[in-house]
Amino acid sequence: MSGSLSLTYLVGAVVIPPASLILLGLLGLWLRRRRFALDGTLTGLCLLGLLVLSLPVTAYSLMSRLEAPPLPDARSANDAQAIVILAGGVSRGAVEWGGDTVGPFTLQRLRFGAWLARQTKLPVLITGAAPDEGRPGEAAMMRDVLRDEYGVSIRWFDEQARTTAGNAREAAALLHAAGIERVALVTNAFHMPRARRVFERSGLQVIAAPTGYFGYAGGAFEWTHLVPSGDALRVSYLALREMAAGLTYRIVDRQ
Repeated sequence: MSGSLSLTYLVGAVVIPPASLILLGLLGLWLRRRRFALDGTLTGLCLLGLLVLSLPVTAYSLMSRLEAPPLPDARSANDAQAIVILAGGVSRGAVEWGGDTVGPFTLQRLRFGAWLARQTKLPVLITGAAPDEGRPGEAAMMRDVLRDEYGVSIRWFDEQARTTAGNAREAAALLHAAGIERVALVTNAFHMPRARRVFERSGLQVIAAPTGYFGYAGGAFEWTHLVPSGDALRVSYLALREMAAGLTYRIVDRQ
């Protein structure tokens, strides 16, 4: 996402671990210098929290609580009238591509959306953030990747909104004008519950077509899942941020 800092990302940057745990740990050290009784307890709890969140078993269990069930097969989307692919961020200054390009989450969504479009022959709408500071916007980069790498053309193009709720409103306006009420929505599995909710709130019927699963989805437990890792901490952060965003969306009507 580009543009001004949203409430969701502000919460994610400050309130959601690991940032909040690090800040509380520093508070514990500050209290220790002033000989407060809670200093050691607070610092210890923060370190324990970081340890737990860095365990793969924690990270992927959190993700499994968020992730929507997969689309059984392409035929399950046959009742849809169009496919909507949501942007998921960009990679700025990708030197191997000569500049900005779609980020990993966006690429996952494009790949699955392109496959679904080829299987169903449904028209495609893409929606992403507007250009920022002279750079290409997410939707423009998505359009180029779909066309040049997957051979899929789009019918509708939106680059007005900067949040998922805004994407839903802009997409709904374009689709309703074309007489379309039912869509197959493509986004990451952990993002699907929130995205589906705001698209349905915008007056569209949604067939969920999630991709990019993190959770175990019934996979066998391995002892390595108890070994801390930086990647697991990242996944825990993504899950907690999405949970916070979902709560925020329930409370505030995002613009």
